[in-house]
Amino acid sequence: MKSRPIGIFDSGVGGLTVVRSLINRLPSESFVYYGDTAHVPYGSKSREELFKYAHDIIAFLLSRDVKTIVVACGTHSSVTLPEIAETCPVPILGVVKPGARAAVQTTRNGKIGVIATQASVNSGSYAKNINAIVPNHEIYSAACAKFVPLVEAGILSGEETILAVREYIKPLLQEGIDTLIMGCTHYPFLAPIIGQFTGEDVALVDPATETVEELAEILFHRNLLNDSRTGGNREFYVSGPPEPFYKVGRLLLGNVMEKVDRINLD
Repeated sequence: MKSRPIGIFDSGVGGLTVVRSLINRLPSESFVYYGDTAHVPYGSKSREELFKYAHDIIAFLLSRDVKTIVVACGTHSSVTLPEIAETCPVPILGVVKPGARAAVQTTRNGKIGVIATQASVNSGSYAKNINAIVPNHEIYSAACAKFVPLVEAGILSGEETILAVREYIKPLLQEGIDTLIMGCTHYPFLAPIIGQFTGEDVALVDPATETVEELAEILFHRNLLNDSRTGGNREFYVSGPPEPFYKVGRLLLGNVMEKVDRINLD
């Protein structure tokens, strides 16, 4: 039971931020990662489409005998997870609640910015979770449609990226935020550029780190932590062509990603 893998999924390479944190925090754990690259980006998809993708991917991960599932996607964590969690046969967690909790612990002036996909912003999930902890914080959100395509293409720097960061972040800075949640798992890969623009006075919150801490607690309390001293097995699957994912994945994770297999669930 302890040696069973952890299931992780996202629309593409964004969830690799969670993978990176998982490897650093729990290096003995095995995992199965599914990137739904045939349908990226998720932010513009309908609720019906998102629920279909989520059900199909979770069914695939369960077929791989996973012991828990991490929804490493801000859009799914915001839109589908609250309902899917009720029927999932294994522990399942997303990135929104951990990200909201980290932001509340970080902010000094109670003004929190959220950058996310359009679907996540429309759901108001981060504001709801922040207000559930502390009801008087001010939340300012921005949907960043250009960020996911940039990360999926491996364009993590340069003029195009800088202009996109300026477009989305400047209005939030004008509101006086001191904390910024990178509410899509793709966005932390742009953190160096975002941080240069926000400056040292604004703390950047990467929900992936807090999510993996919550995952570690769940595994510990359920006696599911892999106590092997060797590194775990790591499998990567995508729904679209594997080559672009592999190229960007190697850029982001290095030789952790040895190969990528294609499995289309449609």
